[in-house]
Amino acid sequence: MASVMMARGGRLGRLGVMGLAGLWLGCASGPEQVDSPAAERAREMLRAVKSRRGNLLLQCEPSDAEVYLDGVVQGVCTDFGGGPSGLQVGGGLHRIDVKKDGYWPYTTYYEPSNARAGLTIRLKPMEPERGGTP
Repeated sequence: MASVMMARGGRLGRLGVMGLAGLWLGCASGPEQVDSPAAERAREMLRAVKSRRGNLLLQCEPSDAEVYLDGVVQGVCTDFGGGPSGLQVGGGLHRIDVKKDGYWPYTTYYEPSNARAGLTIRLKPMEPERGGTP
């Protein structure tokens, strides 16, 4: 359990995480359980924030571009194009990169909200396409 050193009446004591929550809410001064309506609402809000997840559907050109979630390769775009599910994303802000050799990489940030979202990406070639005869 995490603890924080606090000065109390000239002495140092240990105050646990629940005690800090109680102090923050103004409802308790020690590690006992806080049972006020405001404390319960705060606990519900914290649980909701921690449990946010997302399902990101990707459509890419080229379709075999690699998908990275927070710097870790997850597969290619066609793996997350729909079907039963897309790219599963946990709570918090995440970096999504789509890369393929010969194309400029694409980067965006996504914070899930317990919903399915879609993203259409068209990578641009590094060298412009040339028309006509050589």
